[in-house]
Amino acid sequence: MAVIRPSSFAEWLERVAPAEVKRNEPLAPWCSVRAGGPADVLFRPKTPDSLVTALAMAKDSGTPVSILGLGANTLVGDLGVRGLTLKLPNSTFQEEIALDPAGGTFVLSAGASIARLVTLMKQHQLVGAEFLAGVPGTIGGAVTMNAGTKNGECMSRVVAIEVATADGLGWIPPPTFRYRHTDVPAGAVITRAKFRLPTGDVAASQAAMDADLGYRKRTQPLSQPNFGSVFTNPPGHAAGALIEKTGLKGHTIGGAQISTLHANWIVNLGDAKAHDVTSLMALAQTRVRETSGVELTPEVKRIGEFLP
Repeated sequence: MAVIRPSSFAEWLERVAPAEVKRNEPLAPWCSVRAGGPADVLFRPKTPDSLVTALAMAKDSGTPVSILGLGANTLVGDLGVRGLTLKLPNSTFQEEIALDPAGGTFVLSAGASIARLVTLMKQHQLVGAEFLAGVPGTIGGAVTMNAGTKNGECMSRVVAIEVATADGLGWIPPPTFRYRHTDVPAGAVITRAKFRLPTGDVAASQAAMDADLGYRKRTQPLSQPNFGSVFTNPPGHAAGALIEKTGLKGHTIGGAQISTLHANWIVNLGDAKAHDVTSLMALAQTRVRETSGVELTPEVKRIGEFLP
């Protein structure tokens, strides 16, 4: 079936699904790098059922679906995003907390910030998620991208995920995962994740977080619009070091710059377009390939349509 016009799809949603529906909504303000075009339809469901309804309508009409969390690891194309763009409010899905002598289980909305898990860990004197302290983004994004650092990864603490499809909601065991990727079932939208954290040395946990946050502030351009690490670290290498070796640190195209603080970060100097960012990424890949013989793989998620 042909994709229906965005205006018609938005009208359907407004009639049958309790939600915030916006047409031709600029997405740059919703993304941490502050670049990119508009969404045909931005949909923020107010109830779990309204999300399922929207997914069913999209499936029946052949309308493409994209997912946007906090936009902390996302680049939106300058030409915008066709079809339906989902953004899950934290309030749509219920948070649950269960404690026992050995630790705690936390069920968090996909729309909640990653910081919420760290906050709960500290409030309840638990350990095990220190590596997520300071990592931007949502729980849904952390699960999808298997977010983490050299000290750990998100999926090591996930015991189940709840997903929505056109057929409804349900819990599934943790999918297989690897470095910066989780095999979420095709067509499924993560709505909640269940984490298990143990008891442990709380003082050591806090010290580890303090050290990591201090390192981030010293070495990453956190005060400028960015989307975090641009490329995954190739086996045996650090992407930032490989890019710095090419002499591209500080290089600018349009309003985007390879950070002078960390070469594996691209920052928006104020008026960057997505095309400026992708041009820098392509240049870095080419130069690293030429100088080191290593192929850099993007970590950032792209959605929408990009200029050639």
